[in-house]
Amino acid sequence: MSNPSLLILAGDGIGPEVMAEVQKIITWYGDKRDLQFDVSEGLVGGASYDAHGTPLTDETMEAAQNVDAVLLGAVGGPKYDVLDFSVKPERGLLRLRKEMDLFSNLRPAQCFDALADFSSLKKDVVAGLDIMIVRELTSGIYFGEPRGIIEEGNERVGINTQRYTESEIARVARSAFELARKRGNKVCSMEKANVMESGILWRDVVTEIHEAEYSDVELSHMYADAGAMQLCRWPKQFDVIVTDNLFGDLLSDAAAMLTGSLGMLPSASLGAPMANGRPKALYEPVHGSAPDIAGEGKANPCACILSFAMALRYSFDQGTEADRLEAAVEKVLADGVRTADLLNDEGVTPASTSDMGNAVIAALDASL
Repeated sequence: MSNPSLLILAGDGIGPEVMAEVQKIITWYGDKRDLQFDVSEGLVGGASYDAHGTPLTDETMEAAQNVDAVLLGAVGGPKYDVLDFSVKPERGLLRLRKEMDLFSNLRPAQCFDALADFSSLKKDVVAGLDIMIVRELTSGIYFGEPRGIIEEGNERVGINTQRYTESEIARVARSAFELARKRGNKVCSMEKANVMESGILWRDVVTEIHEAEYSDVELSHMYADAGAMQLCRWPKQFDVIVTDNLFGDLLSDAAAMLTGSLGMLPSASLGAPMANGRPKALYEPVHGSAPDIAGEGKANPCACILSFAMALRYSFDQGTEADRLEAAVEKVLADGVRTADLLNDEGVTPASTSDMGNAVIAALDASL
């Protein structure tokens, strides 16, 4: 039986630095847990543009379609701002999501006890927080047509189209309900049915799927703007939130900051099952490429490490090992090891990117 395959696309900025720590952990799993992966590497974003004149080559796209999972670092940077929109680094990531049909984006917002004081909210509001935002990722206003900037009379007009089909809504709703069954068994669906026809359809389809297939799961509905307010007021009322592409983008970033640092948050983008039963999948940290600190050893690799933990759980059926890795990260934080983004506390040990990766490996060793 062949080893599971993993394509690593480190990308730009701090992407290669945080990915280097994940690669050390992948090696650890091979050496200490006999969990072997067939790892290949490629370019994406600005790194790909610099080498090939495109943010994603057809060859890399084909490779992504033929592996069990893709692990991506980050894309973008100010040096690419002058490029035409069609070849900006972010277009490479959007192409991966679209052509792999990764319609379900899982963005956990979990507050580790050791970091509860880093949130801008009171500790009792965020301590123990563990919610999952399921964002539809391949449709909606980011992909709808018509789009563009046109001349109308004596001024320019920017156009983007919010568009959803019933089937697109239904499949992401099923993804959220299935996930809720393995968690707190609650789903809150967020849209703007009060002012948007797409929101009316969204609410109708989610309700129909719930009544027909998931009546055992508690379902509630909330307008997305009210949801943003409630995330700041009492986020622990939520378990799984399901929402569209635009609102999911906004709400997941808001939820991310409840936990204290974007450097701690992973994500998974899942598609339809392949022939082997595993979903097509791309895993990436929520943070960006942070070009201002690239190459300085200041980046927090935990989000990328935890993204690999999500890959262990959702792509490789290694839930126990995912738990092990997540517990190792939590232990390192509890022991006071901190990268630069988490240093506003007394009694902590400053750590470089590499130091943090080594500390996680030491915690993994201690877990055996």
